[in-house]
Parts: sequence; C-alpha cells; structure tokens
Amino acid sequence: MELRLYSREWCSWCIDAKDYLTEKGYRFDVVDVGKDRHAYEEMKQLSEQTYVPTFVAGDRILANFDTDQLEKFLSEHQINP
Repeated sequence: MELRLYSREWCSWCIDAKDYLTEKGYRFDVVDVGKDRHAYEEMKQLSEQTYVPTFVAGDRILANFDTDQLEKFLSEHQINP
C-alpha cells in the first residue's frame, strides 16, 4: 500500500507525523504542498479540505491530525509498516 503525507516545511504537526512514521518503520512519500501547487490541489480534492498534515493510505484519508489521531487511524485500519 502506498503511503503519502501531504505537508508543509514549517508545520509542526507535519514534522511530528514524519517523526512518528519514521520511528515506527513506515515507508512513505512526503509531498510538500507549499512548494507544489498541483500537489496542493490534489490534496484538496482527496481530503476536501486545505489543512496539513494530510495522510493518505490507499483509499483512506486522515486530514488535519496529531500523532494520537494518526496512531489510532493506523491501528483501526490495520496499516502496518
């Protein structure tokens, strides 16, 4: 399953999410919506909102979250490293 994290450089929640996923051994693509307008539009379409971080795992989407919500999301959907 492809994992993608839409983020911005200065977003502290994004940094926390990257650190969390890395620590747990997940492989994921980071997409900087601050630098890539097309990616920003893609994120808006997928999540129907404009906030980062937005995490996409297959057809499941978690938008505007903290690490507790991310942990719960990964567990509920059995998304493993």
